[in-house]
Amino acid sequence: MTTLIASRNRLAELRERFRPNFESIAEGAAERDRSGQLPYDEIATLAKAGFGAIRVPVSHGGSGATLTELFELFVDLAAADSNIAQALRAHFAFVEDRLVAEPGPGRDKWLARFVAGELVGNSWTEVGTVKVGDVITKVTPDGNGGFRINGTKYYSTGSIFADWLDTYAERTDTGKRVIAAVNRHQDGVELADDWDGFGQRTTGTGTSTFIDAVVDEENLIDFDTRFKYQTAFYQQVLLAVLAGSARAAERDFAAEVKKRTRTFSHAAANVASEDPQLLQVIGEVSSAAFVATAAVQRVSEALQGAHDSAVALLNGEITVDEDEAANDAAELASAQAQVTLTPLVLNAISHAFDSLAASGTSRTKDLDRHWRNARTAGSHNPWVFKARLIGDLAVNGTDLPRVWAIGASK
Repeated sequence: MTTLIASRNRLAELRERFRPNFESIAEGAAERDRSGQLPYDEIATLAKAGFGAIRVPVSHGGSGATLTELFELFVDLAAADSNIAQALRAHFAFVEDRLVAEPGPGRDKWLARFVAGELVGNSWTEVGTVKVGDVITKVTPDGNGGFRINGTKYYSTGSIFADWLDTYAERTDTGKRVIAAVNRHQDGVELADDWDGFGQRTTGTGTSTFIDAVVDEENLIDFDTRFKYQTAFYQQVLLAVLAGSARAAERDFAAEVKKRTRTFSHAAANVASEDPQLLQVIGEVSSAAFVATAAVQRVSEALQGAHDSAVALLNGEITVDEDEAANDAAELASAQAQVTLTPLVLNAISHAFDSLAASGTSRTKDLDRHWRNARTAGSHNPWVFKARLIGDLAVNGTDLPRVWAIGASK
């Protein structure tokens, strides 16, 4: 009980601490979506305020937040602007990986960088007709004790705002798959904001190109040591985006109904804010947002279990089988939530438009961004595959895959 109270108090303190940031972010979200203006200043301000280090232990200068607390804040941030929440997806995944890494100077150096406000972006997906499982981005020894990286990646969400790029590559000298943490502030790195999706327009997603970019050997991380619950973690960020989008829809559509002065001759009330049918619509949207947030919380608990298991395994306190079970539980929880929340949130936001008339589709209001953003977030890692895998587990006891790849089938 004492731990629970402490967590609640810490979450309340963190919410109060970042409330001004989130409120400021929410004020400009619609205009950024309309204009395509990237949130450089907003993300830089969040980093300066220590948001990127909230998972870092207090002993190392961070806030020591649990995963449950982190994702509560993520839903708050996504409700303010789901683009910014998703833009920070890779950063917090890399933070998580370093938190469960072997203790030592290398780990401490990264934790210090996070506390200093440095951010990490993503560069994983190969461009073009690459066969499933192939990695054509290569890291090569330069003959002088260092390494160079060459390749092109797409879906580089958040990289344009970052200081480091979490890049999936293959070493030419050993053939091993690695994560190359590439300093983006160098001539050999080119970033383009060329994502053309109808949603998540300002996540800074696009192409990352590496041309003989320098990578220090200490920043080549063996992929086999990557934290095992990474796919569940990545999915959880998208779930928080869905929950935040539903909450934002509840907020914005409720505000529109409250101030609406026009009504119809066949409406159930003379004032929109007193019309029982319109109030029912808003109530249903609010309920969907509640369920989505609750699902995020349950997945957070499973992820926290996987994190605690990784630490316990590192300390020799549990067996490998026990650790595997904790990671499988996290993967299952994130998959089950994804299968449920994707249609739930999309239908709820679409239904929200039933509380307004045609004016609700005005580009000036930009209410459609909530649906577009949720639809785009829900299109990652297609949930139809997850539903099949969950069914295979239920019927045949087949474990869900925790790592997968995308590419051409031939």
